[in-house]
Parts: sequence; C-alpha cells; structure tokens
Amino acid sequence: MQPILIILLVAAALATLFVLIRGVVGLANNQSPERSQELMRKRVMYQAVAILLAVLLLLTFGTR
Repeated sequence: MQPILIILLVAAALATLFVLIRGVVGLANNQSPERSQELMRKRVMYQAVAILLAVLLLLTFGTR
C-alpha cells in the first residue's frame, strides 16, 4: 500500500508543478484571464490531492 501511495504522491506533486509552470508561462505571455483561472483551479485541485495523499501516507507509516 505504501509504495502505491508514494508513487501517487509524486505524480500529484509533479502534476501540480507542471500546471504551476504552465500558469506562470501563460501569465508571462499575457494569456487570457479565463485560461489563468482554469489553470489555477487545476493547480489547487492537484495540491489538494497531494496533501490528501501525504496525510494518508503519514497515517499508514504511523500505524507501524
């Protein structure tokens, strides 16, 4: 269970980083505000998933 959680946590963190970089690049290129909002919502969602996975991982390590 723990290796799966670690892999999912890394994937969620990388997805967050990818969307964050796309958002910053979009802001630098004067992207439309709607697109910026969409990327911000995705980033927040990926961050929430990463935090949830981190909590689950800590809980599983704490039960040893």
